[in-house]
Amino acid sequence: MIETPPLVDQHCHGVLRTELGLGTFEAQLLPSAGPPAPGTTSFDTQAGIAVRRWCAPLLGLEPHAAPVRYLARRRELGAAESARLLLRGSGVASYLVDTGEAGDLTGPKELALAGDAEAFEVVRLELLAEQAADTSGTVGAFLVNLAAAVHHAGTGAVAFSCRADAAALARGPEAPAPGEVRAAAGRWLAGRPRGGAVQDPVLLRHLMWSAVASGLPLQLRLRADGAGGAADPAPLTGFVRATAGLGTRLVLLGGYPYHRHTAVLAARFPHVYADAGAALGRTGAGAGAVLAELLELAPFGKLLFSSGGGRLPELHAVGALVFREALGRVLGRWAGDGSWSWRDAERVAALIAAGNARRVYRLDERG
Repeated sequence: MIETPPLVDQHCHGVLRTELGLGTFEAQLLPSAGPPAPGTTSFDTQAGIAVRRWCAPLLGLEPHAAPVRYLARRRELGAAESARLLLRGSGVASYLVDTGEAGDLTGPKELALAGDAEAFEVVRLELLAEQAADTSGTVGAFLVNLAAAVHHAGTGAVAFSCRADAAALARGPEAPAPGEVRAAAGRWLAGRPRGGAVQDPVLLRHLMWSAVASGLPLQLRLRADGAGGAADPAPLTGFVRATAGLGTRLVLLGGYPYHRHTAVLAARFPHVYADAGAALGRTGAGAGAVLAELLELAPFGKLLFSSGGGRLPELHAVGALVFREALGRVLGRWAGDGSWSWRDAERVAALIAAGNARRVYRLDERG
C-alpha cells in the first residue's frame, strides 16, 4: 500500500452555492460534453461511475448508489453540507483556487472553510484585463491600470493563470512591442461590449509576458475553445523556449489527451511542469493508464496533482480519490514486482501528491 501525504490540489475552482436538480447537476458533471445519447445520462460515463463509486460513501450511501438515490441524498443534506462532506473526505490539505470562473462560486476562504484546509488564490490574467477595461476610458489608462492590477494581484496570489492561445503564439513567442500592444488594446476597447472577454492574440501574449515579468508561476490553460476542449500544446514550444532562464515556472494545465506532449515539454525544459489534472477524475477506472504514461515521460519532480475540480464538489473529491487510488495501484505494481523499491515508490508519491506543488508555489514560505 502506497501512502501519500495530504494532497495539494494545485488547480481547482470554487463550488456552486446553490441547490442543483438532475439536469443542472449532469450539465456540470461534464460541461464540455454534448447531450447524452437517448436513454442514457451523464452518469453513463467514467466520471459518472466515479462519482457513484467514490462520492456516495462520503454522503452516507453504499458505493455505486443509483443516480436518483445519490441526488436525493444530496438534496436531503443540502448543498453546503454535501460540499463539506465531499471536500473533507477528499484528503486535500491545500487548494490553489483559480478565481476567474464565472458564476456564484465559493472563493478561496469559503473553500478552505468547507474543506478544513488552507487555500491560496491563483489570479486569472484575462479577468484583470477585463476589469481594467471596464474602468478605463482610454488606451493609455487601460494599460496603466492593467499593469497596476497585475502588480497588486501578484502581492497576494501564489500564481497567475492565462489561456495559452495558439493564435497568440503563432505571431511569435516573444513579448509584443509596446506599439503593438497599444494598437491591439485600441482595437479591443473600441469593439468590445462591456464585460466582453479578451480574445485579441496580441493582448493574450502581453498578459502572458506580464506574468513572466512578475516572477510568479504561470499556469497555462491548454484549451481549444471556451467549452474546455483540450488543445495540442505544441504551439507553446516557442514560448517555453523564450522564457527559459528567466526565473518563472510554467505549469501546463489540462493537456489530456495530449498529456504525453506536456510531459515531454516538462522533461525538456527545467522551468516547465506538467499537471495530471482533471483527466484522472474523468477517465475514472482508466486513470491508472493515463498516470502511468505521464510517469513514463515526465521527471517525477515535474509532475503535480490537481483535481481540476470546479462548480461540483464531487469533481474535487473524485479527482483526489481517483488520483490516490491510481497512483497507489501504478506505483504499488512496480514496487510489488521488484522494478521499484517501496521506499522510492513512497518518495515519488509524496512528490507528486504535494511536495512538488509546495516547492513550485513556495507554499511553505506563506505561513
